[in-house]
Amino acid sequence: MNIMIYTLKRNFDVQKAERFFKERHIPYQLVDLKKHRLGQKEIQLFIRRLGAVNLVEKNAETLSLPIGHTDDVQYITEELLLHPNFIRTPIVRNGEKCTLGVDENTWMQWIQAGK
Repeated sequence: MNIMIYTLKRNFDVQKAERFFKERHIPYQLVDLKKHRLGQKEIQLFIRRLGAVNLVEKNAETLSLPIGHTDDVQYITEELLLHPNFIRTPIVRNGEKCTLGVDENTWMQWIQAGK
């Protein structure tokens, strides 16, 4: 199991994800999107697994821009590559599988499948 937690800021959901894996003694890597820019393949994986529209953080900044109102996958991909601060986090990745936000049921399935 290769757990990576992608985040922009430490919020309650990020802390909950970290605590979930720490309590189960499962190593994870925390990826700060302010320091590590996502590549085209990572963005495409997230879009395939989670949906382009779901990846966009719905806040005052994004809702004032076209990205907050479009479902054009190519446009969203380009904007997220240029502006990673528009990405909703945490994204928890286990190889080709990923979740958005807190999804303890899925994480538990990953753990059980890895035994």
